[in-house]
Amino acid sequence: MFNPRPKKLLPLASLFFLSGGLMGLTPAPFHAWPLAWLALIPLWLLIHPSRPAGPINDGYRLLLAGCWGLGYHGLALFWITGLHPLMWMGIPWLGSIAIAAFAWVFITLWGTAIGGSWMLGMSLLRPWLGNAMGRLLVGTALWCAIESLWSRGPLWWTSLAYTQSPYNLPILHLGQLSGPLLVTAAIVVVNGLLAEAIAAVRWPQSRLNVSRWGGTAIALLLVAHLLGGWLYSQPLVEPAETALRVGLIQGNIPTREKLTRQGVLRAYQIYLNGYESLAARGVDAVATPEGALPTVWDPSVQARSPIYQAVLENRVALWLGTFAKASNAAEAPLTQSLFAIAPDGETVGRYNKVKLVPLGEYIPLASLLGQIIGRLSPIDSSLSPGSFGQRFETSLGLAAVGICYESPYSQLFRQQVADGGRFILTASNNDPYPPRMMAQHHAQDLMRAIETDRWAVRVTNTGLSGIVDPHGHTRWLSEPNQYVTHIATIYRRQTRTLYVRWGDWLTPLLGGLGLVWLVWQGFKGRLQS
Repeated sequence: MFNPRPKKLLPLASLFFLSGGLMGLTPAPFHAWPLAWLALIPLWLLIHPSRPAGPINDGYRLLLAGCWGLGYHGLALFWITGLHPLMWMGIPWLGSIAIAAFAWVFITLWGTAIGGSWMLGMSLLRPWLGNAMGRLLVGTALWCAIESLWSRGPLWWTSLAYTQSPYNLPILHLGQLSGPLLVTAAIVVVNGLLAEAIAAVRWPQSRLNVSRWGGTAIALLLVAHLLGGWLYSQPLVEPAETALRVGLIQGNIPTREKLTRQGVLRAYQIYLNGYESLAARGVDAVATPEGALPTVWDPSVQARSPIYQAVLENRVALWLGTFAKASNAAEAPLTQSLFAIAPDGETVGRYNKVKLVPLGEYIPLASLLGQIIGRLSPIDSSLSPGSFGQRFETSLGLAAVGICYESPYSQLFRQQVADGGRFILTASNNDPYPPRMMAQHHAQDLMRAIETDRWAVRVTNTGLSGIVDPHGHTRWLSEPNQYVTHIATIYRRQTRTLYVRWGDWLTPLLGGLGLVWLVWQGFKGRLQS
């Protein structure tokens, strides 16, 4: 449908950038989630057969897809510029700007590569796509496969599925069937159907296709919401004996202060006071955020820690965010960890953060790029990642845990719930990022609660802390950048959604069907030649 000449490229590039920007309006702070069901249409039109093929046109397609990705990921992830200012670390003002700009540009380009990879794949496969059904099948399968690959990498946040969180709860319940990629698939195929309807407008002999494809898009959108709505309408049965009274402490200690000697002392005092106050009010456990105590937690530190002595005196479990050595070796690297301390003082569980933040908690390809990146990175050394397959034992039962940046990685939570996790606990810092990032983070955890049918406890340093039920209702949400303590009742659950049982079965199914279609089209082409 598009055959741009060089002089028309700039208006087209602007159009695609704006289209991606519409998708970028779907998460916080704008929450314009309905736009996701329209914003992909231009990408689908780029690979429609009404456009002539050719190497120059293929280059245009990749360029325009890149413009779309810049609009989406650049706007949705603009919050990462909140890294600035970093002058408190001794970094000059220009250096601070450079670090924030580098982080934003890099993660935007990483996300942009999703749409670019999809466009490249669809362009290469174009001779074998066949009719509209083939385009829709292969295109949806390819997008899901690319998102699945990206979700296993070091940088992951802007799935198409998260554009619907936290407000479109019916559609998010499709995640109970095959995880977030089922929501992504629904968005991609509805956009594709609408694109087919728009493309059919050009030919009078194909006007019937306008109503056919447009009607199918509307019908599929309704069916997806009705199915999700049925899952959403299922009652939550919560036996009284499964209830837990959990206390949360949002310490609100900025990182620039927490890493000083005075900040360490303040952290100990704030979390000690918060723990004792909540314990006196009859909670079963107290949860603290990521790095609540910014020290290395080892047996000698634990023995003389006032907060550990408070646990022994009050006999209330503590879930403590801190740092620890990866092993007993003297020079062992540190882990970002969450400890489960039982009422009798015994450490019954430990979870080490698996997905570390590039440049924030480790330097990627340090042996090759360490000297270059080290000039842009505020960290002096790398933390050690935890391993997959961890189980977080507590005195109150198994929990599924995520620490901060792990919230978008749905497979981490699915695996822990499949292994017996009865509720979700996420511990995060979120400083120095703005409230729009905090809201997006909350939206990620809300999706994990729905997919696994678990109550989720979110405890953060600067916000937003919250409680989410298995249907995605936010039962409580803190104010950002304030000291807060809160008590909530959650319930331990043993249900197993289809996603928890089988994982993401949709992507390999679509991939298999798409491969069969491509082989069949190739075979037909040989017979006709």
